[in-house]
Amino acid sequence: MEGLAESRSSRASDSPGDTMNDVYAAWHEMLESEGAGLATRVAELEVRCSRQAEELLCLRSTLADALRRLNALEGRAPTTSGAQRNGTYTGNTGTPTRELRIRQPSYRESVKRTSSYGSSASSLSQRRGPQHQSTGSLQSDSPASSSSLSPAPSPSPRATPAPHTTHTVQPYRSRNNSTSASSRQDVASPAPAANSLTKRWNSTGDFNTQGLLPSTRFTTTKSLLNLYSKQSTQNGPILKHGTHTCQYNEEDGSMRMFLRGRPVVLYAPSDHDNLDPGKVAPPPQNKLKLEWVYGYRGKDCRSNLYLLPTGEIVYFVAAVVVLFNVEEQCQRHYTGHTDDVKCIAVHPNKLVIASGQCAGHDRLDARPHVRVWNSVSLATLAVIGAGHMERAVACVTFSRADGGALLACVDDGPDHTISVWEWQRDKHCLAETKCSVDTVVAAEFHPLERNQIVTCGKSHIAFWTLDSSNVLYKRMGVFETRDKPKYVTCLGFNHNGDVISGDSNGNIIVWGRGTNTIQKLVRGVHEGAVFSLCSLKEGGVVTAGGKDGRLVLFDAELNATGMENVIEGHYGGVRVVAEGKGRQLFVGTTRNCILHGDLELGFVPAVLGHVDEVWGLAAHPSLPQFVSAGWDRLLQLWDGLSHSTVWSKDIEERAHCAAWSGDGSVIAVGCANGRWLVYDPHSRDLMAAHQDGTEPIQTIQYSPDNQFVAIGSRDNFIYVYQSDGNGTKYSRIGKCLGHSSYITHLDWSEDSQYLRSNSGDYELLFWNATTCRQVTSPTSLRDAAWATNNCPITFNTVGIWPENADGTDINSCTRSHDERLAATGDDFGKVKLFAYPVTQPKSLCQAYGGHSSHVTCVRFLPDDTRLLSAGGNDAALLQWLVD
Repeated sequence: MEGLAESRSSRASDSPGDTMNDVYAAWHEMLESEGAGLATRVAELEVRCSRQAEELLCLRSTLADALRRLNALEGRAPTTSGAQRNGTYTGNTGTPTRELRIRQPSYRESVKRTSSYGSSASSLSQRRGPQHQSTGSLQSDSPASSSSLSPAPSPSPRATPAPHTTHTVQPYRSRNNSTSASSRQDVASPAPAANSLTKRWNSTGDFNTQGLLPSTRFTTTKSLLNLYSKQSTQNGPILKHGTHTCQYNEEDGSMRMFLRGRPVVLYAPSDHDNLDPGKVAPPPQNKLKLEWVYGYRGKDCRSNLYLLPTGEIVYFVAAVVVLFNVEEQCQRHYTGHTDDVKCIAVHPNKLVIASGQCAGHDRLDARPHVRVWNSVSLATLAVIGAGHMERAVACVTFSRADGGALLACVDDGPDHTISVWEWQRDKHCLAETKCSVDTVVAAEFHPLERNQIVTCGKSHIAFWTLDSSNVLYKRMGVFETRDKPKYVTCLGFNHNGDVISGDSNGNIIVWGRGTNTIQKLVRGVHEGAVFSLCSLKEGGVVTAGGKDGRLVLFDAELNATGMENVIEGHYGGVRVVAEGKGRQLFVGTTRNCILHGDLELGFVPAVLGHVDEVWGLAAHPSLPQFVSAGWDRLLQLWDGLSHSTVWSKDIEERAHCAAWSGDGSVIAVGCANGRWLVYDPHSRDLMAAHQDGTEPIQTIQYSPDNQFVAIGSRDNFIYVYQSDGNGTKYSRIGKCLGHSSYITHLDWSEDSQYLRSNSGDYELLFWNATTCRQVTSPTSLRDAAWATNNCPITFNTVGIWPENADGTDINSCTRSHDERLAATGDDFGKVKLFAYPVTQPKSLCQAYGGHSSHVTCVRFLPDDTRLLSAGGNDAALLQWLVD
């Protein structure tokens, strides 16, 4: 008690100031404690919110996928059993020809592309069944949409042992839900009658209520009602096409057509009725629907491969954005662009996509701009920046911290202008300023900091801030005493919000969050430039090199884990890496391939394509297969029903044209140096090689009886050879002299006795094939029946020429085997469909975009159910379904 009394007395004797100091100290201690705890709780809440957002996203995508499957299943036409088809070539033993190489036994091996690829319908992935009942994604009435389904489980050639069994039938199912149940069923598949559904209704129609989708607030709500949208117009509008001046002479039945002021006289068949050049021929009743896109643009574009929650990868080639489900082997297409797509970005909700294009042929419709669209319905939501961009949209990115309300674009003009848009709110431009005088290769919104943008490119990395008054401020990254790279090539973010960059020196740099200074430098990660950084969900980072082809895994602190893999050189260097399901990765390469796999087991191709201009395209005479050849020295055989590569071969020559023999036993390829080569499609062996001049071989055609082959050269001559019937030995009969310009197209008569040819100066000449002499009287062959109509300057194709056309505007022409349709490919990226014969100078057509370059060749498959088109600089092959 005495001690307690002393303590009370001592406290009573303390001054009031000392007491208040103790109180303040206690308050400060409490505030510091609360502050430390608050930071921890906020971090935990951020993690929890992120997990909940991912769960909501997963639920939304799952429901969208369920609706997609219901819509596809209930809209599928009943199928009936059909005839078998030979999907791949077989040798004398009836076994698909394969090439095998020994590698690590733990993984399936793909044959080297520099040699050739083998393919068989029996090379199935072990984790998938032989058939896929799920048929893809929600269909849309939007003009910028198409879809297709492949029955082949294997998306790419594999080198697995060939079974000694006969080729099994693979069922084919069309995913064209826009057609009726009685529409074309050319290749039907056996299906249980009990499973055929006769009731057809739109699964998404239940959500289409009036006033539900205001255009200015499409994605502000988190509802699944945003998944459905329609547009009123249809792809492929009917266009008025030919209005050029033509003169018809009733007395001799001749049509005088003028190309660039030069008259071309064409004679009608003797039984042809008199025609009125002033009348307008209607368009064909048939229409084209984009079914499949072969190719990928990785040679000169970055950050163009993403995985969507629906399991589809999204990428682009030519003017088409492709949504491809690798497991189910089905594609959908956004075709709203008018020229080359150069960049894409995915909204934080994983449903909305922005894609930017370059300037095109048309000054108004093809100005560079960004299109924002829904990845489920494929409906366009907004068009941004038309009139603001100069050359092309180099980069595009959505804001992340505010839920994707803003969209930033970088123009590829001289000043590389950066602009920020409220894309949902009347497409309002918030800010616009010059970004850099040097090239900009990447731009990204910061995932955690509002209004923060990072750009990088030649010799720089810049950190941008959009302040409250909508002004963009820039801070340049400071490299201090370290070696400044020639290019900062890619960007990424770790889980702490730090910026990660890769550069042309092969280094990885971490920039502290909110700063423009280097926090960490990892030297010499790759030999050559670092082309891609992929931040994984679990916290690790995968870096990829374009020169060494290596993929290296780092932990969250950028410490090497020791796990890496190397992409085989014939696929090219790594352009971009995207995270897939589980530990799976998707890799886009500089040789326009997309691979999938993981770092432990390796990678196999999901998409193969050409790298340079494609000029050679030829359809098999009886099977739904075709070959393509280009300036990249690749000859590739494709299956049009399974949408897969049967094989690919490096022929070591720049190819300019290709043709099948009449029986399909050999493939002839014309090259740019005057050589033409003959290959066996079974073994891919070179059977014959000949040289005719030094100019490129422009066209090559076998006669219907398979006894002759005609070669049209750029040296103005047509060389005619006689074949031994097996396609292995050829003897030259002679050459046709008479054209004053290079040969462009050839046709054989049905009796294999005559040739007709077009040239670069718009001539139509006729030849006796056995004597190689010109038939100087065209009227003597006016009633000749021609096996093909590849020559665009003929009487039956007068109407394909537009007014004031250059004679070289139409690069390719073809006629369907039933002689009901004609198709053309022109210099403006258009594929056009006419009713054959096109004898009226004024003929209407169906016109379709998709290619972003000159269309070099068009061909029908043998059953006329599909049309193939090859692009030039876009290196793309498009397969169209004829409805």
